[in-house]
Amino acid sequence: MNVYFAPLEGLTDAIYRRVHHATFGGVNKYFMPFISPSQSLSFTSRQQADISPRENAGVPAVPQVLAKNAAYFLDMVKLLRDAGYTEVNLNMGCPSGTVTAKGKGAGMLRDRDALQRFLDEVYARAALPVSLKTRAGYEDIREWPELLSIFSRYPVSEWILHPRTCREFYSGQPHRECYLQALQAAHFPVIYNGDLFTGAECRSFLSACPPAPGLMLGRGMATNPALAQALAGGEELTVESLRLFHDRLYREYLKNWPEHAVVGRMHGVMSYLVQALDCPAPARRALRKAVSVQEYTDAAARVFAESELLAEPRFTPPPERT
Repeated sequence: MNVYFAPLEGLTDAIYRRVHHATFGGVNKYFMPFISPSQSLSFTSRQQADISPRENAGVPAVPQVLAKNAAYFLDMVKLLRDAGYTEVNLNMGCPSGTVTAKGKGAGMLRDRDALQRFLDEVYARAALPVSLKTRAGYEDIREWPELLSIFSRYPVSEWILHPRTCREFYSGQPHRECYLQALQAAHFPVIYNGDLFTGAECRSFLSACPPAPGLMLGRGMATNPALAQALAGGEELTVESLRLFHDRLYREYLKNWPEHAVVGRMHGVMSYLVQALDCPAPARRALRKAVSVQEYTDAAARVFAESELLAEPRFTPPPERT
């Protein structure tokens, strides 16, 4: 059974992937936050660093591409092939309004005729195996049977399915019956993604879906970075291993980024890690208020010194908007 680390924008960059891979085991693939090609195929300096084979050396990293133009996508695949990558993931699952408004991500599921024309061209000409990450519909789950029929026709290398619609975003419960139907219908591996935040939840899901070839975990792994390792039979998370991961990551960012950017990034990292801890309120407040490197260093040390690991570290989604 494979475990994949989902791409989390603003978090799982190349430095994060390298440090996680060096600290914990169990992750079979790390998916990169998506790149969205234009006609010029140009990159920002941050994107160049993130997809650089040198920056990802030794890490089983998979580039993810967001595109609705087949020609742009295919040109990007060639660049990634020439850089040494052996597969590409096509993102048709991002539900962000700024993405779907452009007809990208989960927005591609809205027009099934256009979707098929895109996939026809991609799978006829792609220079690398192409996996998919999708939702189970755009507006309504009643779209699912047609989408299942469409995706099952293509030589997909792997299908990562988040069984919610785009409109559902992350609210309500995933439609896990869609995943079971995909397992039965598809002639390629189908990986499950969606609302598995603890080891107990992952094991319960796998016992209910014994044919499942793998899981993609994101926010649960960002909270408990030893989650994949524990699922593979390795050591569970401890305060010591959590601090080791944090400290290694912090040092690497300080080597490579300006100090103000490091503090901002580490606040994002700790917004997940602190959910694994029973952390006293004063220590949390000190961390939240830290602005300078010295303030952050002192506050983070206090968090780890004064906290205990929760019995079942778990990411807690923010309250749903009403």
